[in-house]
Amino acid sequence: MNSLFRRKHYTENSDKGQLNRVLGTWDIVFFGIAAIIGAGSFSSLGEAIFRGGPGVIILYMICGFACAFTALCYAEFASRIPTAGSAYTYAYASFGELIAWVIGWALIMEYSFGNIYVAFSWSDYFTSFMERIGVHIPDFFTCSYSEAKKAVLNNSMNPELINAWKSAPVIGGLKIILDIPALIINGLITWLCYQGIKESKNFNNFFVILKLFVILLVIAVGVSYVNTGNWFPTVAGTNVGSFMPNGFAGVMSAVSGVFFAYIGFDAISVLSEETKNPQRDLPRGMLISLGLCTVIYIVLTLVLTGLVDFRKFDGIGDPLSFVFDKSNLNIPWMEFIVSLIAIVAITTVLLVFQMGQPRIWMAMSRDGLLPKKFQEVHATKKIPSFATIVTGIVVGVPILFTDKSFILDFTSIGTIFAFVLVCGGVLLLPNKEKIKGRFHLPYINGKFIFPLLFIGGLVFFYFYQPEFFHQLTNISDPKDGEFRFAILVFIVFNLALCVLTFIKNLSLIPLIGLSSCLYLLTGMSHENWFWFGLWFAIGLVIYFAYGYKNSKLGNQSRSLNS
Repeated sequence: MNSLFRRKHYTENSDKGQLNRVLGTWDIVFFGIAAIIGAGSFSSLGEAIFRGGPGVIILYMICGFACAFTALCYAEFASRIPTAGSAYTYAYASFGELIAWVIGWALIMEYSFGNIYVAFSWSDYFTSFMERIGVHIPDFFTCSYSEAKKAVLNNSMNPELINAWKSAPVIGGLKIILDIPALIINGLITWLCYQGIKESKNFNNFFVILKLFVILLVIAVGVSYVNTGNWFPTVAGTNVGSFMPNGFAGVMSAVSGVFFAYIGFDAISVLSEETKNPQRDLPRGMLISLGLCTVIYIVLTLVLTGLVDFRKFDGIGDPLSFVFDKSNLNIPWMEFIVSLIAIVAITTVLLVFQMGQPRIWMAMSRDGLLPKKFQEVHATKKIPSFATIVTGIVVGVPILFTDKSFILDFTSIGTIFAFVLVCGGVLLLPNKEKIKGRFHLPYINGKFIFPLLFIGGLVFFYFYQPEFFHQLTNISDPKDGEFRFAILVFIVFNLALCVLTFIKNLSLIPLIGLSSCLYLLTGMSHENWFWFGLWFAIGLVIYFAYGYKNSKLGNQSRSLNS
């Protein structure tokens, strides 16, 4: 059993020198903005607003809060382990090999599967833009087979998806429906990643400036059209206005869409070996980009929910251009600009995620958990060449048969789980020597503070939402029962954490990050947990069939014992 939890001890020279160190602090900030502001603001924001109403802004604050403390934990690991691999390498150092494999397997969900959703979002905006300039792409070449079939079965009101199913050509009894733009952009981004980190950096920095410009333009133009009445729409069946028309459970149901907007910040931690001074530049870049993006998301959500009634965002994949179309504000020039720049914005997200996954696989391969081919570095381009090509294939193939809603939920739950383990891992780290110029996570004794914060928070919310707490044990309710059960588990776990903190004097910052991320998991449905469990069952089979037998740490220990 101990062999499953053997830890790897990293030094500053671990796996050093294979990749080009060309990134500074502001390059990291720009990569962070590229990853965070993209599909989350230009696509999944629409679905989040529809589910949570104007009150979804509270969820953005909660996610930003959780990610801020999680980012501090990532920063602490990055300052100790300046090696590619992100949460995978951090878990290997703190929890051991089996949990490291689980995290590495989860990061495939975040980066590769996340990019499938981003590719679909890019296709939505690209198709919409081409329509505006008079170029029509057949509907059956702008969506996946799964999306079109699901739309017909569910009697969807989406005319494009219905038409895609009805008009699709048939070969051998099979309707030919595939998202051509999504496949093309995946191929182009894979090619760009293969060219090298310097080329990718220059491309990314230019495009980030463009998308920040258009978001600020949306806010500047939209703020003068805001109708404050839209922030307090009437609750169904009543004449009462509410900031949360679907209740707090409705707000939490949007957690996948909202959290997806934040998952990119940890992707930059895989660039450790390409950063000039990773112990200093990575923590700074990560925290600056997260702070800037959180402020932008909050202001942007306030403006959008003030411009258009939240119910209109049902099924809207391009919310930023949608608010300016003829059925809403009717500002054609803004609709055109937003549609064009959205294509740019989402392209940068694809770039950062597509750069992240190969470096995770490279780290796992170095440890013997994946075949040696995955650690192959191109002689002149200095990039993980084979892993980059495989990533393009792993993203491209599922585009043919999956759909956006499934991928969105699937990606978010895996990422939050990785964040939970990173925060928990920091609690297990030994004290380190403070070195000037490097990030150092402050130690604040949580012995009394954390129990007071958690129990005090429970008391506050009891008086703020008494009806919810009175019904908390009614888990058989078809609408809110699942969420109530999750909250009960969350409370029990945190009470146990309070006791452990009191006994062990645990550090407050990772505790808050851990508790916040656990809270975000309460918004996941049982379907999310089912697919999450199935994915990890497959991962464990692969680990015991290959990784356990070929682990470098395992081989070293076996040779010492022989």
